[in-house]
Amino acid sequence: MPGIAAVVVRRWITKEGFADAGLKLRLKTAWRYYVAAWLGPPLIAAATLALAAALGLWAPDLSGPGGLPGTNELATVLGLMMASVLLAPLYSGEEFGWTSYLRPRLFGGHTMPSTIATGLIWAVWHFPLAFIGYVEFTNLEIGLAVWILSFQLQEIILMWLYQRSGSVWVASLGHAGNNLVLFLILGETLDKRAGLGTVTPMLLSLAPMAVICLWLVGTRRLPRKRQPPGPPLTRPVARTN
Repeated sequence: MPGIAAVVVRRWITKEGFADAGLKLRLKTAWRYYVAAWLGPPLIAAATLALAAALGLWAPDLSGPGGLPGTNELATVLGLMMASVLLAPLYSGEEFGWTSYLRPRLFGGHTMPSTIATGLIWAVWHFPLAFIGYVEFTNLEIGLAVWILSFQLQEIILMWLYQRSGSVWVASLGHAGNNLVLFLILGETLDKRAGLGTVTPMLLSLAPMAVICLWLVGTRRLPRKRQPPGPPLTRPVARTN
């Protein structure tokens, strides 16, 4: 629905077109960000599981060779990572609507206020899922609050991937990885097997995501000034006298 809304607005309401929509793959110039979007979710999942183990909330099964997880677990993770590549187009609608279109047009395109606002809108848009059984929170208020924080941190990372790559497909790959790799692994491992419920794994995952966001801010990888709609790799049209 966000993607459909963005298409309708671009095509028939503002009639601004799709030149700044980031629809090009940009494989040659943005391949590093594709790799980051693909490897990021399983690495965040690994960091979250390590934190859970360090806190005594989960006992890892290290029965594989060399004290590593078993072959079945590793194969499952790899399978989910491949699925995120194949199913990334299914998540492009949200990124086309939120990160590509909405975010640059809020608060004049200023990075942090527009990103925070987009993350909040994105989170609230998902709230109905908590009332139809798709996501179950023992304490609804706490669950939704943690969910908002998770969406905020995810949006910062996805916005950075989009801005640096100039392609909405990079952000879509990261979005797919969050859903199909990060939260499926945490749900299966910490929720079902360890019995920690839904909120605790999500809360633990905030730590590595917050570290990434602080790194992006601290190393000035996020643009501080207003960014015009569209990715920075779009070249300005040369003017002739």
